[in-house]
Amino acid sequence: MRTVQSIERAFGLLEELAGEPAGITELARRIDLPTSTVARLLGTLEGIGAIERIADGTGYRIGPTIVTLSSSVDPSQSLLAVAQPFMVELVELVAEAVGISIPAGYDVHYVEQVDCAHPVQVRDWTGTSLPMHIVSAGLVVLAQWPEEAVDRYLSRRLERYTPGTVIRPEVVRQRLEQARADGYIWTEEEFAEGINSVAAPLFGSGGVVVGSIHAHGPSYRFPDDAMRDIIAEQVVASATAISSSLGHGHEN
Repeated sequence: MRTVQSIERAFGLLEELAGEPAGITELARRIDLPTSTVARLLGTLEGIGAIERIADGTGYRIGPTIVTLSSSVDPSQSLLAVAQPFMVELVELVAEAVGISIPAGYDVHYVEQVDCAHPVQVRDWTGTSLPMHIVSAGLVVLAQWPEEAVDRYLSRRLERYTPGTVIRPEVVRQRLEQARADGYIWTEEEFAEGINSVAAPLFGSGGVVVGSIHAHGPSYRFPDDAMRDIIAEQVVASATAISSSLGHGHEN
């Protein structure tokens, strides 16, 4: 049976990194390939979120896309199975639709939504993938990426979906810094006019960002100015509870 060599080599790299993080030279030695070939493969794998750079710059490790995919193999450890009850609770607290998203390369992919009881609400975006910079669900994930990965994202042409979409790289960076400091971010009519949202990141074991939880609703009522901070706190609290259930903070 004929095989695709680049796929075989990519899986070889993933198997090595699943054992322990490593740099380009070490990986090239382990799988007996030229460093230039390994560098190209790593660049592709990093671009789709299969691997990520270690913060101190010493090498690479398995990334959020692989973590999310691998967790789905065991339903008891599935992100959605863990998140569902927290989503339902959050809907009751904020009285708006709540969703879960996962990173998919440079996009964020909506994988589940729990609707609210209000007769006027945001449509279900499950199954939709959107650029990370235009929605709160993507920005909180992007805020957790290494600086080099953020640089690569922002070096690309950033799409504008509405007049409110933020596409200036320096302004996006400021927002990412604020999202890291606050633990959440609001976006207001940046993806679609008439829709506002707030999101917080979700972490798995080892501190890897695996997705985000968000609440969104029509801009004419969401958020109520008096409830803005309280809603954000509730979203962060739900994200913290889901992350804890996924093993975040239990490493030691």
